[in-house]
Amino acid sequence: MTLARRSFLQLAMSAAAVPAVSRNARGQTYPSRPVRMVVGFPAGGVGDILARLMGQWLSERFGQPFVVENRPGAAGNVATEAVVRAPADGYTLLFVGVNHAINATLYDKLSFNFIRDIAPVASLIRTPNAVVVNPSIPARTLPEFIAYAKANPGKIIMASAGNGTSAHVTGELFKMMAGIDMLHVPYRGGAPAITDLIGGQVQVLFSVLAETIEYIRAGKLRPLAVTTAVRLAALPDVPTVGEFLPGYEASGWQGIGTPVTTPAPIVDILNREINAALTNAKIQERVASLGSTTLRGSPADFGKLIAAETAKWATVIKSAGLKAS
Repeated sequence: MTLARRSFLQLAMSAAAVPAVSRNARGQTYPSRPVRMVVGFPAGGVGDILARLMGQWLSERFGQPFVVENRPGAAGNVATEAVVRAPADGYTLLFVGVNHAINATLYDKLSFNFIRDIAPVASLIRTPNAVVVNPSIPARTLPEFIAYAKANPGKIIMASAGNGTSAHVTGELFKMMAGIDMLHVPYRGGAPAITDLIGGQVQVLFSVLAETIEYIRAGKLRPLAVTTAVRLAALPDVPTVGEFLPGYEASGWQGIGTPVTTPAPIVDILNREINAALTNAKIQERVASLGSTTLRGSPADFGKLIAAETAKWATVIKSAGLKAS
């Protein structure tokens, strides 16, 4: 081999190695300044609590602040748009939830495509819903409730935390599979819906379990079933909906995403540290206190979940003719 050819090959190899070195360097030095975690809902909810818990863990692990920024509006779309437009450098993260899978079909016109524009980083938790009724309802089991609803078409009022929320579409899926008709009444959040359920103004709610479990334990609400695929340790005697309607499953989930072109080494570092957090006993205990379970996995695993849930809720939303209010 001539000296000129050897020099050319060495130069070419060096040039090819530069991007990899650059990518690795970015991963190794990340983060070198504070990181924003944008949450699309007000402070105090399950998502906000989890974001702050994870932010504290990541701050301690990386030695840089992970600051939670609440940007509520349009069921999380305001926050999503802000993150989509942010630099793809790992310093702006989005708290992702089932609302994003729902919004993709519920909203006719969005300035972004969630699956195209947000890269999955890591899943965090699954959040079950529970079918809860006012104790005045004569049904004590889910089959009895279905029979009661069929005998009283359109007379049972199903509350939700808002049009197109997880509680709403979960109930719509139940209506479709059970073949029943209930009147949907949306509220501005879960708290007022629960208040009216306890007061008897509405009869049933497909609630986030974390928001109603204390009322269940106090006997103020009656649980008929949980919406997850398996029974829950928190309510071991309460059956799943799927035990009576085979194939039914509807649970919330949350995780973290970032603008789609964020360097892969940064995504991998974040995924590794988040998965480490989810094995921590104190974090697992806190997650369990929220009525949820940890959900570890790779970015690809989280991406598959998002895609599957987006397709699933698209079918329900189109079949029920739902639109954003």
